[in-house]
Amino acid sequence: MKKLTFMLFLFIGIAVQAQSKKVIDKPTVVEAACGECQFGMKGKSCDLAVRIDGKTYFVDGTKIDDHGDAHAEDGFCNAVKKATVTGTIEKNRFKATSFTLVNEK
Repeated sequence: MKKLTFMLFLFIGIAVQAQSKKVIDKPTVVEAACGECQFGMKGKSCDLAVRIDGKTYFVDGTKIDDHGDAHAEDGFCNAVKKATVTGTIEKNRFKATSFTLVNEK
């Protein structure tokens, strides 16, 4: 009986972990900005974040200053921009495999 209970909990744990990872494998347009300045997220400094399906995530795989001066008039700390991304959402963070700003002219 103990083995059966252990196997049941192991299976549930694996199923929950598999569901906590969302893959974005097709290029998807999202909102991008400074998480602290524009999205009101808790953090230690200005960090890049994206909003996907109404939820915000800090970004791993690229940094806020990789896309220009974050504190410029049109930088991420002062404006929400559009970006085309691919990657995964894991442990409440977006792991970017691609991140390209959309030209909004």
